[in-house]
Amino acid sequence: MIVPAHFYTGTDVVKIARQLLGKVLVTHIDGRYTSGMITETEAYAGVTDKASHAFGGRRTQRTEVMYAHGGVAYVYLCYGIHHLFNVVTNNADIPHAILIRAIEPINGVDAMLLRRHKEKLSPTLTAGPGAMSAALGITTQHTGISLQGPEIYLEDRGIKINSKDIVAGTRVGVAYAADHAMWPYRFSIRNNKYVSKGKGR
Repeated sequence: MIVPAHFYTGTDVVKIARQLLGKVLVTHIDGRYTSGMITETEAYAGVTDKASHAFGGRRTQRTEVMYAHGGVAYVYLCYGIHHLFNVVTNNADIPHAILIRAIEPINGVDAMLLRRHKEKLSPTLTAGPGAMSAALGITTQHTGISLQGPEIYLEDRGIKINSKDIVAGTRVGVAYAADHAMWPYRFSIRNNKYVSKGKGR
């Protein structure tokens, strides 16, 4: 079942980041069908969060999509090479977003390997936000599209992650956010090998 649109309009970005664990991220891009279970997420709480691109109400051509009604993709380029995929949440003009940091491959592994120039399946294929987007074919051209499909959508396949198996840690690569960098807004599935090697765990 495709995750319904109203799921993305919840007001608690941290709660949604936890709930996304176990959901399945699906792409139909360039004629290839790929999917994977979300294993790691990272919440960004908008105008009050120094680590957010929208901190202080900042609005640019790149970040304008964060102010959209929840349920669209925000994809930006990091270091000029990595395309990072985020889920926009909350209502219009409240720029909450959740970075999807890793998935455990399910469908279309051959396509993922081809896109990542790899020969065999290993956690490096999709553990890490840049690697994940590359494997799924997601680029900045997909920013702003609906997460109801057909190119990108999330499914609920009935995978339930027990709260005791959710690990909270600090976010990665946001040292500029000072004390906000230490907020425990990164979530992952305990003992899942398809989780990025970040700090704070």
